[in-house]
Amino acid sequence: MKKLALAAAIAAAGTSAMAGSYAKDDVVMEPVVIVEETEQQSSSAAIIVPLILLALVAAAIASDSD
Repeated sequence: MKKLALAAAIAAAGTSAMAGSYAKDDVVMEPVVIVEETEQQSSSAAIIVPLILLALVAAAIASDSD
């Protein structure tokens, strides 16, 4: 009878110890998307270099009159 009571006590203690379970949790966390704002360039900055090149070509053509 003592062995049966001891076995029942150990089984009860083991059950509460396993209450957390060893099963893998299937919790899927979605990745966090971080959006970094970029500096916007003004449209005049993008057109200055081609205008300078165009002016140089026009000056070269105008000075080459034979």
